[in-house]
Amino acid sequence: MKPINEMKLIFESRSCNESFARSAVAAFVSVLDPNVEEISDIKTAVSEAVTNCIVHGYKNDIGKVYIHVKIFEGALVSINIRDRGCGILDLKKAMEPLFTTCETGERAGLGFSIMESFMDKMKVRSNPGKGTSVTLEKSIVSKGK
Repeated sequence: MKPINEMKLIFESRSCNESFARSAVAAFVSVLDPNVEEISDIKTAVSEAVTNCIVHGYKNDIGKVYIHVKIFEGALVSINIRDRGCGILDLKKAMEPLFTTCETGERAGLGFSIMESFMDKMKVRSNPGKGTSVTLEKSIVSKGK
């Protein structure tokens, strides 16, 4: 299926860019006239995915975060967020609620669970040493209602 509109972003994996990414995706999706709940869901899921790239993908290094957003007929939004960081050694384990590789205790291990709960569909791919890609999908059904 061919998108009717799309955008790409590339930015450095600095925590100050997380809010930029969230706002940019929300602004792009706003053409579909989502309601407050739908836009909040998208912003939250994007925040979680970008934060994972920054905190876990690149750890103490600075790399690039890539976002590709597509809008399809029927108000379907697809958001791909990826990094070229360390990747995930055990994806099945990483998807479990409360699992985290953070050794400081500052992370709750709920990122994937949050993304999955706020979006209609989530797919995660990862290759150790090559990075991780998260694809999030949501249908905008409110049309501003």
